[in-house]
Amino acid sequence: MSKKSNTSKRYTSEFKRDAVALALASDKTVTEVARDLGVSAEGLRGWVKQAKIDRGEGPAGALTTAEREELVRLRRKVREQEATIEVLGKATAFVCPERKGATGVGR
Repeated sequence: MSKKSNTSKRYTSEFKRDAVALALASDKTVTEVARDLGVSAEGLRGWVKQAKIDRGEGPAGALTTAEREELVRLRRKVREQEATIEVLGKATAFVCPERKGATGVGR
């Protein structure tokens, strides 16, 4: 009996780029190309779809790879800033107990 791993393999961007180019240039189906490369067919389909989006050939509103990376970066920054604001609010309440709330509203 074969056990499937819960961890996914990570492929370099160069490998993905070459796999997509092969899939698009080949007369074979994506499934056949994926089998030849030893990757999942669904993974290769996703790479091909994202490559088309990056070239401007995707559906309206689809995010490019660069836009996805920026979104991840900005969401991480927002979480960090929210944590900082929470810490500062608690510090303010500790240092200045007479203030009502961290914003100073209601003084």
